[in-house]
Amino acid sequence: METATAKVALAPRQSPSATLRRQLFRSWRVVLGGVFLLIVVLVAVFARQLSPTDPIANALDNRLRQPFTTTADGRYLLGGDTLGRDILSRVIWGARISLAVGLTAVLVAGSIGILLGLLAGYYGGKTDEVIMRIADIQLAIPTLLLAIALIGVLGPNLRNLILVLGVSGWVIYARTMRGVVLSLRESQFVEAARALGVTDARIIATHILRNAWTSAIVIGSQQMGYMIITESSLAFLGMGVPPPTPTWGGMIADGRDYLSLAWHVATMPGLILVSTVLAVNFFGDGLRDVLDPRLRL
Repeated sequence: METATAKVALAPRQSPSATLRRQLFRSWRVVLGGVFLLIVVLVAVFARQLSPTDPIANALDNRLRQPFTTTADGRYLLGGDTLGRDILSRVIWGARISLAVGLTAVLVAGSIGILLGLLAGYYGGKTDEVIMRIADIQLAIPTLLLAIALIGVLGPNLRNLILVLGVSGWVIYARTMRGVVLSLRESQFVEAARALGVTDARIIATHILRNAWTSAIVIGSQQMGYMIITESSLAFLGMGVPPPTPTWGGMIADGRDYLSLAWHVATMPGLILVSTVLAVNFFGDGLRDVLDPRLRL
């Protein structure tokens, strides 16, 4: 009995990071979504090496070329668009815009929302009232409509697009973080820190934020797909990154008038867009289940 007890006592304990990795790899959503996203990221990073041709070079001889009818040099695997540009090359380069906008907009929105949510939840009172009323006002305006209005004022370019999407998406972070902070600020470890004379800024940064970061990560992973969709929607409406820069939404817009004649012009980038957003959602859902099991349905 003593030997068995000693073996149990001496058994190595797994670190929290090792346990988290094991749980992540056991989730088929995380694995499936993560593998697809990794492929998309690698394609975007190595777009110059993987692209068969210049994505903005016109070749009217190959205008509306059907997919899978490649030329001698292997181009036009996914067909040609209305100006004879290689759709595969444009999809590859378009991945850079979609991922850059989605990730950067999430970082901007998360930074704003987390900061305001921490302040509203920790201090309460008028600070909470002002921040939450601003959030309520923004929630009353459809996100896409707000983005269109801001882009119309600022002008369509990559920097303004990221700024607009970041400003439009901070509310969900702020409201979620506020709720988490309200449950944490009366905790015993926070009261003990106050009693020791720890400043509010240090309490927020080292005690509250450390226990609330998982909620922000889950929201960010789920919001990235929404940001990609919104960027594509604005590009479809002609209010995204201006041409000739290839974007998935802009490519879909280019092919909408040719669906009966050349279905592939809009369908190919549309399939890539849908697949990427589904992968992001799978990854976000799996991450939510692992980091916060209370949210499982």
